[in-house]
Amino acid sequence: MRRAARLVVLVLLATPGLHAQAPPDPPPPFQSDFPPAEFQARWARVFDAIGPEAGALVQGAPVVRGFVLPRQTNEFYYLCGVETPHSYLFLDGRTRKVTLFLPPRNPRLERSEGRVLSAADLDLARSLTGADDVLSTEALRGDGLASLQGGVPPVLYTPFAPGEGFAESRHEIQLANLGLANDPLDGRVPREAQLAALLRARHPRAEVRDLTPVLDGLRAVKTPREIALIRRASELAGHGLLEAMRSTRPGLVEYQLEAAARYVFQIGGARMDGYRAIAAAGTANIWNAHYYRNDGPLREGDLVLMDFAPDYRYYTSDIGRMWPVNGRFSPSQRELLSFVLAYRNAILRQLRPGAMTSDILRAARAEMEPVLARTRFSKPIYEDAARKLLETSGGALSHPVGMAVHDDGPYHPGPLKVGQVFSVDPQLWVPEEKLYYRYEDVVVITETGCEVISALAPKERAEVEKTVQAEGILDRIGAGGE
Repeated sequence: MRRAARLVVLVLLATPGLHAQAPPDPPPPFQSDFPPAEFQARWARVFDAIGPEAGALVQGAPVVRGFVLPRQTNEFYYLCGVETPHSYLFLDGRTRKVTLFLPPRNPRLERSEGRVLSAADLDLARSLTGADDVLSTEALRGDGLASLQGGVPPVLYTPFAPGEGFAESRHEIQLANLGLANDPLDGRVPREAQLAALLRARHPRAEVRDLTPVLDGLRAVKTPREIALIRRASELAGHGLLEAMRSTRPGLVEYQLEAAARYVFQIGGARMDGYRAIAAAGTANIWNAHYYRNDGPLREGDLVLMDFAPDYRYYTSDIGRMWPVNGRFSPSQRELLSFVLAYRNAILRQLRPGAMTSDILRAARAEMEPVLARTRFSKPIYEDAARKLLETSGGALSHPVGMAVHDDGPYHPGPLKVGQVFSVDPQLWVPEEKLYYRYEDVVVITETGCEVISALAPKERAEVEKTVQAEGILDRIGAGGE
């Protein structure tokens, strides 16, 4: 019987079609935060803006250099959720149809890094994004857009502003591009400028216009799904700052507080930082508003200024807090921070849909006049700094927040709209002593006023002191300092 069984096994193994089959390739990953209907609603607004005789071409990010985590540009992800590098999206205003261009599949790269959405996944890509058609980027070679149905429209829109990637905001990218342009042995053209020039060269009869203002207008008002992601990024930022506060001790180093916060971000589901961390300890470091080295010691009597938030599924936050290294604010620290906090609270009480930013600041200043009058400052220069804060607004109504920390889509012209998200960041300077104090929170305008979506981070002095005196992760692992 044993010999017969062995013969059956040998026959089965030799029979074609009965070998064990390799498992099928897994589907390429794709975002789950936005359904196709949300992208289609955004496309409809683009079509309304560019008109029935124009088309819009949006370029995705290139392949990353090195082993950093790949991240799509904000504009491209906003319009379709596709993360595959070297992809393109074409919106044809004449037909109100959308074509997604994906690069051919790269089996060699996928064997090393895993599947990505490619031209081999046309039907899947169409269902995931809602695009009317999906083609290979090979179709863009040669005549490119001229080969599409209807040919090249008389007007072609494409973003003139740079696409924002990992920990990037537009202004900072533009400054970097300017540096390259002014480098006597570089002078390279930015990628977005190269695309616009190529479109003009290939299609000289088409007028090439800037799509950036159109996309900025869309991104200025967040949808409920976007606000949910910013809210989660803000929650993680708050938890991260709490852990950094609890871990603060004299003798440690600034970057250790950064590491404590990032640990919280990552276990909370954020793979990246929204921007480089500010973890400044001591007057000299805090005075540099965008300090980033984070290699200084934490000393008795110093304050810490921390401003840090994660990139959570392409959305971020922006929260700033200050706290004492030894767990106790000094009288002068308490004095100045209390005034900044009172101004922050006065501004929050004025935020509502339909309000103009100038009116908000005027009302907040009026509310602060009695506070200024009854406050007994320990030094005349402190009172001067407080008056200047109110007179100049001190950055109180700051920048939009969303896919970038300094997001696109202005809100200052007003009136404020439901769904606008921005930071409230009053800042007080005492140049004679190089003192810099601030509170920063992120708010979203609601139907009835505003929601402080960064409220998890403590703000009251007693709460901050209590948090610093609690045990943190750096205590539990016995972190060393200098």
